[in-house]
Amino acid sequence: MQRNVWTGLVKLAVWTGLGLATTGGSALAIESCVASLKKQAISAGVKPEVAERMLSGAAFDEKVIRFSTTQPEYKTEIWDYMAFLVDAERIKDGEKNLKKHKRTLTAIEKRYGVNRHVVLAVWGIESDYGQFRGDFYTPHALANLVCAGKKRQKYFRGELIKTLQIASRGDVPADDFRGSWAGAFGQTQFMPSTYNSLAVDFDGDGRKDLVNSVPDALASTANFLKNAGWRDSRPWGFEVKAPKGYSGPSGRKKYASLGTWGKRGLTKVGGGKLSGKLEAALIRPAGANGPAFLVTRNFRALRSYNASTSYGLAIALLSELVSGGDPIQTPWPTDNPGLSRAQRLELQKLLNKNGFDVGAPDGKVGPATRAGIRKAEAKHGMPVTGRPSWNVYYALGGR
Repeated sequence: MQRNVWTGLVKLAVWTGLGLATTGGSALAIESCVASLKKQAISAGVKPEVAERMLSGAAFDEKVIRFSTTQPEYKTEIWDYMAFLVDAERIKDGEKNLKKHKRTLTAIEKRYGVNRHVVLAVWGIESDYGQFRGDFYTPHALANLVCAGKKRQKYFRGELIKTLQIASRGDVPADDFRGSWAGAFGQTQFMPSTYNSLAVDFDGDGRKDLVNSVPDALASTANFLKNAGWRDSRPWGFEVKAPKGYSGPSGRKKYASLGTWGKRGLTKVGGGKLSGKLEAALIRPAGANGPAFLVTRNFRALRSYNASTSYGLAIALLSELVSGGDPIQTPWPTDNPGLSRAQRLELQKLLNKNGFDVGAPDGKVGPATRAGIRKAEAKHGMPVTGRPSWNVYYALGGR
């Protein structure tokens, strides 16, 4: 199996024009690939010592390749996704950071015309307010995507070169590029190309440092959202109630005025007529039996941060809750809801306690945790899914 992986790597490198040798062992394959990337970076203006420092030691990373084919916002049920992204802990931390960074957020809102609570919510979703930047050293992750990935190698090669250029200019220290498997970095997770076009120096120190400067990270996020079409004169949207058996238009691209939606039988979730010329689209992310939302073009700006309706809704709902708004009124259509981060951590402890070894508890649900859940589900006569759900949590003693 290992031999097949590296044979594929060598072939893939040749296909993508990296000029790798087709002989030798697996070590030669990755070393040749990285050596070629270093030369390309230096030709693109990267200081040789920076290219050497940031690419030396890059090795095949199965996790990067696996993540590149499976993203949680596309595979996870929305009630699971919301349970761990918009939980009580993240709301509480958001309220604290809203007070702590009030002056900065107010100044950013004034300059860019983007709601401060929305900017704060992006920060909360992307890095837990700067507490977690990512599992990967992004230059090595990008090198894997170029050398061993199955698609978009040219794009990722460009992002890698831009990463090295950013460090070479001195904007972000070479060792600070911790982020996602796809190369995004910083407190609000910018891809290098997005950094080059939209990052700003808001603290005035002459560097656009999205890793170590909260003002730079938050202002750059506001600039991104403004560029994506956010206008503070309109809300992102709100929850609504559709009439029973509604079969009219829906979908995030089918806009109509609020007055038109009112004529179609929709009402505000707490009661009250819809009226006015503001345009919105109806989304029902969990189907006809779950919550429904009318979303404006501001929601499209949120969604552009990561092309997922679940992701955009997580930002929107967190922004409401940190500003004192109401939670979703309509329950998700499931009798087996998802778990918060604290409950996921407790689930791992319970799995270990009950003999289903998942390793050191960290709250992150990876292959080992899912394997342990499947064993627990089988033992308790449940459908075997590997999903961190309330039912398995309760069966193991969670409360």
